[in-house]
Parts: sequence; C-alpha cells; structure tokens
Amino acid sequence: MKKLISFDIDGVLDVAGEPGPITLEMVKRARDLGYVIGSCSDIPVPMQRLMWEKHGVEVDFMVLKHNMGELPSQFQADECYLISRRDTGDYSLKTGFIFLPVDTTTDEPWMMDDASGSSS
Repeated sequence: MKKLISFDIDGVLDVAGEPGPITLEMVKRARDLGYVIGSCSDIPVPMQRLMWEKHGVEVDFMVLKHNMGELPSQFQADECYLISRRDTGDYSLKTGFIFLPVDTTTDEPWMMDDASGSSS
C-alpha cells in the first residue's frame, strides 16, 4: 500500500519562517520508510524548492495547497495525509487527504509500522 504525506511548512517544519515541531530528520525517516513525501503550502513552489534544497532533503513533490487534489492520482497513493496546524476541510476532506494536526504528530505516528509506507 502506497502512502503519501504532505507537510505544510509554516508552523509545521522546524526550518520554516514560523518554525514548527517537525524536524527534517522526521521527514527523512518517513521517506526512508517508503512514504511519498513533499510539501503543500501557500508559499510559492520556487521558495519551497529552495527550502528543501538548502537543507539537502529530497522530496517527491511541492505544490500550492489548492493543487493537493492532483497528488493521489499522480503518485497512485492509497492513503494521503496532510500534516498542518489547522484544516478548514478545503484542503484535506475535499481532496481525500486525512488531516493530522501537527501538534499530534511529534511522536511520528506515520512511523508506527515500518512497512506501512512501502508499496506492495
């Protein structure tokens, strides 16, 4: 089963202009476990790209939030998660993403099963 995690940036990632609790090591671990990972934000994609490149993190995608709906089919993901500070429903429910509030993800729930991110 292929799973995708989309990280919002501000208030989520520790390297954001408005830092959050998710470290880049946590993001890398999700990728190492086989998850499709990337960012969705209101921050323009070129700025998202610069952030990832500056920190040497390879991601599968970078999109503006209103384009999240394209990701599940693009990556043939069975489950998609949005990690963000808040969710209005516009970005997750309407696009088939499961919303995970960032303040509940510091124990890295996406890592509970090391095989969960692998595609089989």
